[in-house]
Amino acid sequence: MILRDMDRKFGYGAEGNGDGRKRPDIGSERYLQTVARRFLRHHLATVSLVVLAVIVGAAILAPVIAPYDPNDIAGPFAEGPSKAFWLGTDQIGRDMLSRLLYATRVSLLVGVMATLISTVVGVLLGLVAGYFGGAADMVIMRFTDMVMSFPYILLVLVAAAVFKPGMWNIILILGFVDWPGIARLVRGNVLSLRETNFVKGNLVAGMPLRHILFSEILPNTVAPILVYATSVLALSILDEAALSFLGQGVQPPTSSLGNMLNGAQSLTVLTTQPWLWIPPGLLIVVVVMAINFIGDALRDALDPNSGR
Repeated sequence: MILRDMDRKFGYGAEGNGDGRKRPDIGSERYLQTVARRFLRHHLATVSLVVLAVIVGAAILAPVIAPYDPNDIAGPFAEGPSKAFWLGTDQIGRDMLSRLLYATRVSLLVGVMATLISTVVGVLLGLVAGYFGGAADMVIMRFTDMVMSFPYILLVLVAAAVFKPGMWNIILILGFVDWPGIARLVRGNVLSLRETNFVKGNLVAGMPLRHILFSEILPNTVAPILVYATSVLALSILDEAALSFLGQGVQPPTSSLGNMLNGAQSLTVLTTQPWLWIPPGLLIVVVVMAINFIGDALRDALDPNSGR
C-alpha cells in the first residue's frame, strides 16, 4: 500500500533493492521526515495543529487555570461578561469560562476514547477478515454491512435511549458504532498486502501469525488508519454534542460542550444571553474544523503520489 508505493518512489523493493538496503517503514526517520515536510506545506493544517494543541492543553490544565469550580455558584444569575467573569455566568450563577474548560475536557475525552475503541475493534476485525478470508470474511463483512445499513444517527439515538445516559455509556456506544468504516478499510489493505512477497516470505520462513499480522501487515496499514481516525474523532465529538444537547449524553452537573448548548433552547437565551451558547458552539466548530484540516493534510502527507 502506501509504504510499498513509497518504496518504489525512493528506489526500494518490497524485499529490498538488491544492495542490502531494507524498505522504509512507518517508524523510519526518512519516512517521518518526508511526511513532516509535506504536512508543513499545508499552512492551514499547521495553524489548526497549533490551535488544537492550545485547546487540548487548556482542557488538560483545566483544574489549574479555571478561575472557579465549574459546579459552584460563583456570581449573580445570568450575568454578562465582566472582569470577574470573562464569559459571564449561567442561569444559576456558575462561571461560564470554568465550565467551558471542563466541558472541553469531557468532550475531547469522549471523542478520543470512542475513536480508540472503534479503531481497535475495526482493525482487529479487518485484519481477521482480510487475512483469513473464507467464512470469517463473509461473517464479519455481512455483520459490517448490517451495522452500516442502519441510519447512523438513529442507531446512536436508539442505543443511547436503551442504556442509561452518561459519559462512559456514550463512549462505548460511539466506539461500537463507528468501527465498520475502519474494518472495511483495513480489510481492503490486507487483501492486497497478503499477496506481497514479503508476507509470503514470512510464511515460508515459518514466522508466527501474530508476527505476520502485527509486525508486517499492520505497520503498512497504519497510514490510512490514522487519516480515517481523524474523521472518526471529529464525528465522535459532534455526536457527543448532539446527544448531550438532546439530553441523552453527558448529564449535568458534569459539563460538556453539548449540554452547555442545551440551555440555549430558549428564545430568550438565544436573543438576550449570547454568552451562554456562542462560546461552546464556536468551540465545537473550531475543534471539528481543526481536526478535519489536520486529517486532510495527513492524507496528502502520507500519499506517496503527492509531490516531494
